[in-house]
Amino acid sequence: MSSGVSNFFGVPMSSQPCSYCLLLAAVFSMGLFAGADEPARKKTLLAKLEPFMQPPAEYKGKFGPYRSPLKFADGALAKTPEDWGRRRAEILKTWHGRLGSWPPQIGRPRVKKLESVERDGYTQHRVQVEVGPEGKFVEGYLLVPKGKGPFPAVVVPFYEPLTSIGQGKSGRGTHDYGLQLVKRGFITLSIGTPGSLDKFGGDTRTALVQAGKEKRRQPLTLLACVAANCLTALAQMKEVDPARIGIIGLSYGGKWAMFASCLDERFACAVWSDPGIVFNEKDANVNYWEPWYLGLDPNRPRPKAGLPTAANPRTGAYRTMIESGRDLHELHALIAPRPFLVSGGAEDQPSRWIALNHAVAVNKLLGQINRVAMTNRKDHSPTEESNAQLYAFFEHFLIDRATR
Repeated sequence: MSSGVSNFFGVPMSSQPCSYCLLLAAVFSMGLFAGADEPARKKTLLAKLEPFMQPPAEYKGKFGPYRSPLKFADGALAKTPEDWGRRRAEILKTWHGRLGSWPPQIGRPRVKKLESVERDGYTQHRVQVEVGPEGKFVEGYLLVPKGKGPFPAVVVPFYEPLTSIGQGKSGRGTHDYGLQLVKRGFITLSIGTPGSLDKFGGDTRTALVQAGKEKRRQPLTLLACVAANCLTALAQMKEVDPARIGIIGLSYGGKWAMFASCLDERFACAVWSDPGIVFNEKDANVNYWEPWYLGLDPNRPRPKAGLPTAANPRTGAYRTMIESGRDLHELHALIAPRPFLVSGGAEDQPSRWIALNHAVAVNKLLGQINRVAMTNRKDHSPTEESNAQLYAFFEHFLIDRATR
């Protein structure tokens, strides 16, 4: 049932290669937070992003072995936007059936502010956000820029929230999305794995498996539901523009962000940083088969972690999807026409455009271009250049000076 509110792209909200230096120069020269001419600013920023919205020549128009998400279960093809609406509903129903339907969403999630600290240019609140029907909360940090709102906002999931605000054990590094985005005019909500990890010895994997067993759902869909409740909490804050809420995550957080943004159409846009955007049993780091992601089967646990083999077979929803020839490109299609960026690293190299071309095809059917983007780096960890690219993506798709 629609809320009657549309997101930044006019989509109804339901209840459910340039260098780092060039990008920085563009950001400052365009005066993103000064009095620059808005149409010119947007045009210039889009020009910087457009090279990443086209696949390399060797992958252009190639769709590989992936079954087209435009194809209905009965083999018919979606040929109109109206057809896609029905096909999208079919995909969504299928995926919820595979992963387990979401627990009831919280209508008005409580946000407990435990501590507030004034920083240079923003206020940092340590918070607990209600994310479960039994009064379950997730720990996090809400960063609010100085100035007059409403502001765009971004949810930042990771193992724990301190890294995302530049206060992790290893220092700021290049993982501090929450901190860097608040400096660019976004409210950010950085969250960690829900629940107390103390009883699991700090092991996120064990905690996720236990949650999946208790809720009888795949852990990744439970994480997506947590992010959706966080979005609801943000949307109800007076400082936030509810139509301009995005999500970003790296690695584990990238998987989390991908599933959340695809399964909840209220996210206006998304960045997935090197999560492994398709199944890949040649890479042990793209480990969707593990029980803490999509391989949970309480009646048939895997003997040990690691790549699937005859002695250590696939289990859970992952096994079902592989045996039925499905892959994550179907999930990507659900986000159309909302824009997303894959900030690819070791696990998501340029060849992933073969899967992304399917999302491009869905957007084409809907009359949209420049909704799918991919940048690439060599290693898994983000670089200053790759981060500058994704910050530019959020600035282009979420900042609207008319509302500030």
